Amino acid sequence: MKLISKGAAAAAGLLAVLPAHAADLDPTANGFTMICAVLVILMTLPGIALFYGGLVRTKNVLSILVQSLAVFSLMYVLWGIYGYSLAFTGPIEDGSAWHTLFFGDFSKFFLSGITPDTVLDSGLSELTYFCFQGAFAAITAGLILGSFAGRIKFSGFLIMVTIWFTFAYVPSWHMVWGGGWLDNAFHVWDFAGGTVVHIDAAVCALVGAYYIKARIGYGKERMAPHSLPLCMIGAALLWVGWFGFNAGSELTPDGTAALAFMTTCIAPACAVIAWSAGEWVMNGKPSCLGACSGAVAGLVAITPACGFVGFGGAIVIGLAAGFICLWGVHGLKKLLKVDDSLDVFGVHGVGGIVGALLTGIFCAPELGGTGFKEGNDSIISQFTAQLISVVVTIGWTGIVSLVGYWVADKLVGIRVSADEEREGLDLASHGERGYNY
Repeated sequence: MKLISKGAAAAAGLLAVLPAHAADLDPTANGFTMICAVLVILMTLPGIALFYGGLVRTKNVLSILVQSLAVFSLMYVLWGIYGYSLAFTGPIEDGSAWHTLFFGDFSKFFLSGITPDTVLDSGLSELTYFCFQGAFAAITAGLILGSFAGRIKFSGFLIMVTIWFTFAYVPSWHMVWGGGWLDNAFHVWDFAGGTVVHIDAAVCALVGAYYIKARIGYGKERMAPHSLPLCMIGAALLWVGWFGFNAGSELTPDGTAALAFMTTCIAPACAVIAWSAGEWVMNGKPSCLGACSGAVAGLVAITPACGFVGFGGAIVIGLAAGFICLWGVHGLKKLLKVDDSLDVFGVHGVGGIVGALLTGIFCAPELGGTGFKEGNDSIISQFTAQLISVVVTIGWTGIVSLVGYWVADKLVGIRVSADEEREGLDLASHGERGYNY
């Protein structure tokens, strides 16, 4: 059984079955995936670090940069020790244990059995695939940081994110991409991580915003971004890195990768236009922050759909993401009565849900898509599968995240003191200043 690509293998529900033996290395596929892995790494370091860093107040910019670097490092180590093995192995087969619905096994614990000569049947080095997917784990965890920026204890965050990674991210990866429950039972489409990455991160972020509670002075003091130029640079780096994220998920530079590349150009461009137009109507002026947020919303929404929808589908998904995520940031946030500091749920949660659901519609051949996943034969059946995956991801991750915050709170405390929060986490947590003037 051969791994052709994430998209093609997912179509047959075979992604987890990635046999490795003495196959011939395909330098083209391997080199392509290596470059794409570097682009995904760019999304966290420095993309999300600068994007979030520009959005916080001056006294917290360094803490965001340090947290981004720390979580990137932690995720890669955990991915290598046990995450890759539990996500990647053990697809559902006749007579397999019940746990394969949600987890793999420890056969690749500490990358056991993987050497420089281990080549997947696709011709891709397994070490390359490991590094590529490790970058996904890192950026997903990094996205969570924005919801409680400026008020979380560094040690508490590291404990919480370890629990979330182990019991939310890894099983989500296995259920959707690893031949687990959602893939096997409902035939879900998720090309590059609408549920696995964005909804997973956003739900954890929302739970954290509720658990840790609002910032001191929230709603009373001005808490504007300290550097929109940094925010713009970070958003641009995210968009560039996203081509590796989306097109790279095909694992080989073929026509489907080109399709994902094209839709990753079009959807965020449409979302920028939609968000800016909506802001123009609401406030009389389109803002730089709004345009950056629109770009990210469009990138989020096209992620699950990028290899399955055509030009028209990308336009609709981008426009929908721009308008709906604008409401998510300004309307839904008020309804939820939550201090999600950098609008992680409003952009990544709402955008991920919009993209996951619209994938089930615009993958239809009659709407310019590439077709339904094997096991589904209509828009209704594919949309239903997408809806189930969204609901399961929200519920599963929500429960795990709540437990993670509670455990971290009991062990070391999850929120810094009021004095430390007023001083800023740059000095209080790291003993340094982001700016010395």
